[in-house]
Amino acid sequence: MGSKGAVPRGTELDAGCRVRARKKTSRSWTKSKEVKFLSALADSCNVKFAARKASVSTSAIYERRKNNASFRAGWKTALREGYAKLELILLERALVGTEKVIERRDGSIERMREYSNSLAVALLRLHRDEVAEPDIEPTSPQGVNEREVDEIRQRIARKLERLNRQLTGKSRGGADGEQGADS
Repeated sequence: MGSKGAVPRGTELDAGCRVRARKKTSRSWTKSKEVKFLSALADSCNVKFAARKASVSTSAIYERRKNNASFRAGWKTALREGYAKLELILLERALVGTEKVIERRDGSIERMREYSNSLAVALLRLHRDEVAEPDIEPTSPQGVNEREVDEIRQRIARKLERLNRQLTGKSRGGADGEQGADS
């Protein structure tokens, strides 16, 4: 039988528990290939394109995603970045339009801006929920109302001051019967 210690990197156990060396091939994963794939995926949101850029087959990509949690997380992050970029591009096209060049029969050229109604409607649908609810109070990124937080902090500070006065009064031997308006 094989050794019972840790298996050195670049080796694997076969069915008989023998340690054998694995050859590195052009199909082997490297950090460089992973970075190239995730970068291309973030730029394109297209798995086939990104796989070609990283010189890896799409089946190997999906197999790695299935078996490697950190790669799976990187994949999700790359897609989020890619879709955010895509949304910005589409938003710019909806707001600024795209240039359309029209060549007339007399040979003159006219340039005009074309605005896509279907693109604008799609973007409105995407953000309908955010826009539908009125933003009454300013909130932090976590959705916490900043004014409420400030009010709570002020009430806590007043209570701590009152407690501190009571404690310092008792330690001096005097019992202040002082009570603030917050009690």
